[in-house]
Amino acid sequence: MKIKEVMTKSVATLNENDTVEHAANLMKEHNIGSLPICCGEKVIGIITDRDIALRCVAEGGNCKNQNVRTIMTSNPVLGSPEMEVQDATRVMSERQIRRLPIVDNNSLVGIVSLGDIAVEESLKGNAESALENISEPCSPSI
Repeated sequence: MKIKEVMTKSVATLNENDTVEHAANLMKEHNIGSLPICCGEKVIGIITDRDIALRCVAEGGNCKNQNVRTIMTSNPVLGSPEMEVQDATRVMSERQIRRLPIVDNNSLVGIVSLGDIAVEESLKGNAESALENISEPCSPSI
């Protein structure tokens, strides 16, 4: 099965000059945990709710004035609409990511998450396998 068959096609995005506060509000509004950062249609980064917590809030940043470019992950891993789901889950597992922006001719056309893959009954094993490799248990040092 191709990624284009399971990806979310309607994607909320930010530009690099948007504020972290705006990113958080968009995530809340759309009930999502990450947003691609675009320059036009080209994906130049990605920001997650974890980035906001660790790279802004925990560092004492001012989310009302801080631009997302200061905390985004630059040069994110990207997928293609024509790639097989198995290939996407392998990439996600190897790179330890839960969401993969999908581009065609350098333009954002969708995003796929492990959740998108997991809801397809025939693909559930792919998502479980990828998640197993992404979510490694840790022992907090308290």
